[in-house]
Amino acid sequence: MDMDKGKPIVAVSRGSSRYETVKKALELIHDDIARSIKGKRRILIKPNFVSDSVQLAATHVDAVKALLDIIVPLATGEIIIGEGSYGDTFKGYRNFGYMDLKSEYGVELLDLNSDEYVEVNVFDGRFREFPIRVSKTVYESDYRISAAVMKTHDFVIATLSIKNMVVGSIVKPYKGRIHQGYPAINLNIYKIAKFIPVHLAVVDAFKAMEGDGPVWGSEVSMGVALAGLDPVAVDAVATYMMGFNPMDIGYIYYCYRFGLGEADIGNVRVVGEDIEALKRKFKPHRTVNRQLNWRIPQGLLSRLNLDP
Repeated sequence: MDMDKGKPIVAVSRGSSRYETVKKALELIHDDIARSIKGKRRILIKPNFVSDSVQLAATHVDAVKALLDIIVPLATGEIIIGEGSYGDTFKGYRNFGYMDLKSEYGVELLDLNSDEYVEVNVFDGRFREFPIRVSKTVYESDYRISAAVMKTHDFVIATLSIKNMVVGSIVKPYKGRIHQGYPAINLNIYKIAKFIPVHLAVVDAFKAMEGDGPVWGSEVSMGVALAGLDPVAVDAVATYMMGFNPMDIGYIYYCYRFGLGEADIGNVRVVGEDIEALKRKFKPHRTVNRQLNWRIPQGLLSRLNLDP
């Protein structure tokens, strides 16, 4: 009897170049990607440009090229690369070498901050609901790929595939409005993740970030990449490899508890590299002790509307 049958798969690869490392992770789950992307009419790739000028904080174009070399032969629908930077999105596309992807791969580059929007309700610091705006293109895409970077964070301990999709899809000036204190922001990320779920999660950890992430942290040369169809499982394995307990990260816990994916490492099938051999102890953000105070009483949680 195959004890791993039914478990979500997370591919972990290691290599000497970012392109080959990311591509290797995707090749490990190639058949799963092919099945899941079949017939999709609009494929959205969401890189991370929290900064439009700091490369360590942003998704490297080589990671996206590796992704495109896998999915372009499989896709029949249009492919859009979309991001809503905290800075200038198209400045990021230019600074990070994305502009040539239009002619090389026939993809569209989109600034999600300038997109039409749909509204989704989130919580304020007193857990009252209010609406924010999310990119309509992201919402209407039927295959969403998060191309994230492994980084520590100043509000939620770590930022990976789920948070990348969620926050970058919120149009300015609404991004900052999910930051309603540590308890609320983790619930808000869960709510939006349920609204715009990730179908393929890719985490580039060739050069990761520790300390004062998500922009001003220090480089960690991991030389690895992760990929999988369950973004909760991918983010859980990634945080474990960073030396954190996935259940200590609020939005990962909520995504797991409320059925968006698997965060129990024992219930994940890791293929490729041995994560125990690659595990590191990342230096967390200096505010980590405050960030850990995200839990709310069960009685209050049970009364909240957790639908987006």
